[in-house]
Amino acid sequence: MADKESSDIVQPISHQPQPAQPTIIIQNQISSGFLWRIMACIAWFGLLLCIPIILSLAIGSAEYYETTDGVSEKFVSGSKTSDDKIAIINVKGVIMEGEGYVRDQIELVKKDKKVKAVVVRVDSPGGTVTGSDYILHHLKELKKERDIPLVVSMGAIAASGGYYVSMAVEDEKDAIFAEPTTTTGSIGVIIPHYNVSGLMKDYNVVDDSIMSHPRKQMLTMTRPMSEENRAILQEYVNLSFTRFKDIVKEGRPVFEKDPEKLDVLATGEIFTAQQALDAGLIDKIGFVEEAIARAAELAKIDVKKTRVVTYKQPTSLFDIGFAQSKAMNLNDMLEMSAPKAYYLSSYLPPVVSSFPIGSK
Repeated sequence: MADKESSDIVQPISHQPQPAQPTIIIQNQISSGFLWRIMACIAWFGLLLCIPIILSLAIGSAEYYETTDGVSEKFVSGSKTSDDKIAIINVKGVIMEGEGYVRDQIELVKKDKKVKAVVVRVDSPGGTVTGSDYILHHLKELKKERDIPLVVSMGAIAASGGYYVSMAVEDEKDAIFAEPTTTTGSIGVIIPHYNVSGLMKDYNVVDDSIMSHPRKQMLTMTRPMSEENRAILQEYVNLSFTRFKDIVKEGRPVFEKDPEKLDVLATGEIFTAQQALDAGLIDKIGFVEEAIARAAELAKIDVKKTRVVTYKQPTSLFDIGFAQSKAMNLNDMLEMSAPKAYYLSSYLPPVVSSFPIGSK
């Protein structure tokens, strides 16, 4: 029994598993860990190399995400990697207040030192005297402050106030381009007025307004305009008209030398691009690309190596719905009834003010 017990004790000791196998597993773990360390080092090294590249790209493209009241920069043509820029500022639609989209574009250009020249893209029938003059003033201030050339490219229409803001080129040569189908001119001033007193009489409607002075209702539609009031308003229009012609003389020096030539043209008449060229109202017939090339020439930069950008104001579905819903509210009705002089090429009153270029 003792021998058997002794044999039972010795036997498991003599047949103990070899310790070699776990040693091999440990060695594999060490080898695998070493490879992972090498791969991690390579990954970190690659990341360190990529960081400067990523940062440079982020800085270079950050301006595309920089916005001023929702206005963002958009690439148009040329070199995407160029530091030099030509900025296209859009003046579109009926000009009302002047603040808003156009002013925001001007402010972005003022802050961007990479912009070496400006092309003002005008597609507007004009608008209020004050709004048109406001835009002209800030375009001229931009040109002066940045000391950069400014060229105008006329789109479908650049009439009345649209032509007025085009005078921001001042005395720059070969700086106003119009497309072959552009409508321009319409140099003049209008204060809309309508007389519905006959209709009121037919329906027995009486205007019984209480006012501090009869002239408070000079532009009322409910009664005929007196000759005295007409003379007062005509003088007001004449003064605004004189300023319009003075501004045109600044942008077209040829008329400064020959004012009578301008008087012949400043009748409110509209002109085709060819007629405007023949009359001296524009410099060249050409598309926006030619205006861009001229701006680059004036700035002494290579247009092919320059980044041409414009400024876009995003419009959401909510904005569209909201604009449509307020197409004719009380504020719009009061706006329509306010006595205003217009540099506007239209036979209708400015009824729709939902999408003026000066709106936010």
